[in-house]
Amino acid sequence: MEAAVISAETLWRWLQRLAICATALAASAVPAVSSADRDGDITLQAQYWVDASGKATIEQVAGGAAQLQPMVKQQAFALNGGALWLRFDLSAIDASRRWYLLLNGGAFLDRASVFAQGPDGAWRPQHSGDHVPVAQWNIPHFAPVFNVPQQPGVLWMRLENHPAPTSPFVQLLSSHSLVYKGQWTYLLVGGYLGFGLLVFAVGLMHARLYGDRVFHSYCLYVACMLLFQLAFTGMGGLYFWPFWASVNNAAPGFFVLVMAGSGIWFIREATALPRYSRRIDRVVVGFSFFGGFLAVAYTLFTNAFTFKLLNIYGLLSVLVSISLCLWTWRKGERYSGWLFLGFLPIHLTYPFPALRSAGLIADSWLTQYAVLIGSAVEIPLLLYILHSRAKEFTENRARMRALDSTDPLTGLTIVPVLRLRMRDALRRARRANHRCTVLLVDLSNHGEIVASEGREAGDRALVVAASRLSQVVREVDTVCRVADTRFAVLIEGPQNNDTRRLLAQHIVARGLEPVPQLPQHLTLRFRVVSVWVPTHAAELTPDVSVDDEVILQRLHATLDRLIEDPKRVVQHLESQLEAPVTQAA
Repeated sequence: MEAAVISAETLWRWLQRLAICATALAASAVPAVSSADRDGDITLQAQYWVDASGKATIEQVAGGAAQLQPMVKQQAFALNGGALWLRFDLSAIDASRRWYLLLNGGAFLDRASVFAQGPDGAWRPQHSGDHVPVAQWNIPHFAPVFNVPQQPGVLWMRLENHPAPTSPFVQLLSSHSLVYKGQWTYLLVGGYLGFGLLVFAVGLMHARLYGDRVFHSYCLYVACMLLFQLAFTGMGGLYFWPFWASVNNAAPGFFVLVMAGSGIWFIREATALPRYSRRIDRVVVGFSFFGGFLAVAYTLFTNAFTFKLLNIYGLLSVLVSISLCLWTWRKGERYSGWLFLGFLPIHLTYPFPALRSAGLIADSWLTQYAVLIGSAVEIPLLLYILHSRAKEFTENRARMRALDSTDPLTGLTIVPVLRLRMRDALRRARRANHRCTVLLVDLSNHGEIVASEGREAGDRALVVAASRLSQVVREVDTVCRVADTRFAVLIEGPQNNDTRRLLAQHIVARGLEPVPQLPQHLTLRFRVVSVWVPTHAAELTPDVSVDDEVILQRLHATLDRLIEDPKRVVQHLESQLEAPVTQAA
């Protein structure tokens, strides 16, 4: 126990040193930034006023029309067509440095404006938000950023958003800290998107490899998740649709609904829901398609009603996914339990942006990136679970297909396969002017094993016999169970007469070795008949066909005669099948 404690403490010290080194490397890669600069939260320093009409101008507000109140805590404001005004007094900051205002939660801002008074007394506006194309912002960024004048004084900020509540989270950052924050955000989101695209490509490869449509629904879900993160973090508006304000405004709500609907469809496919209840399956299919319908309706008619439906649908999708996974798991679908665990990271992180969207919590780093972190854990977990599931199902299908071409008891090939291979081997032998070997092996004491030990021991003896015959030949050769206790062995390729004789003796000797699965006094007594085919020189010409069925029939007849003589265990048929030469071994 002490050693374990010491090792844990040592590991903790190494982790601390690693964190210090990583911090030092990060500090060397970006300009030095103080802790105050990195935080810079000035939200609670503001005074606010809610303009219910939304029509007050900056001149009216600054002239005394605003009934200002101190911002006691970060809170959400349901504006309902109005506007929120914030007043910041920045006269005490260091005027020798370059300062910026960063407004987090860009996905919940229709329009954000900052007004600063110039030397001539006129108010100079800066505009951003979803209703303004990102390319037309004063500083195009993934979140609204505003310049602070060189001679800072009083700044006014006006915020609009509908139908989601507005929760201001304002940071005052120097140029160095803004670069620092931006670099880490680009690293986080860029790494996530790159990893997500890699997983998406791997999912498509698995769909092609396994032929399983579950991977197609998984790739659809991953694609919707990546698009939602692009829209929600502001990267989509910055890089993919910087000139389309309407797309930037509708994208977060549209993609969250499509993502939820595709996630339910993916769970339906992965849990094999139609197998357990067709009625529930139809309800789930309707629920999934309703997400796409609601996404279109929300885009066309963005109002308080459709926004409420969006939040309700998102919450219900979490409950439905959990219920489906657990219900099918209780019904016997083993991988449904693993799917529940795979979705758990996103289920645990989804409430943060959902509660922010409902106005119950304020904007923060966690509401912005919680789902991104959760999905970064969830997506590869789901891929691994699907890979394990598809691998197991593929192996089962392969075993089922193998039953059509293999003997159920011994696992050897069946007679039709042997005949096809014999025909090919004989055809190649005639072309190359050589001969191959066919042996017929009989487990002569199988009846004695069954009589003394029972039918189960007899079946076990046949399985052992098949295994030992397969071990004495090459992988290219064929071993086939042609009758209850008889096995045919096809040795392909050029063979000389001495090789086939030695092989027959080797088969008999392997049978006499002890069998761990049987009592010690019982061994496998083989009797072997071999033939060198084609059996006549004339049969080596391509014009002469050799009937594989005739070869097997004559081998069976010869083996029947051989069994009548208990002293003989091996017989080799020489130049012609009709003129056998007997040899005892």
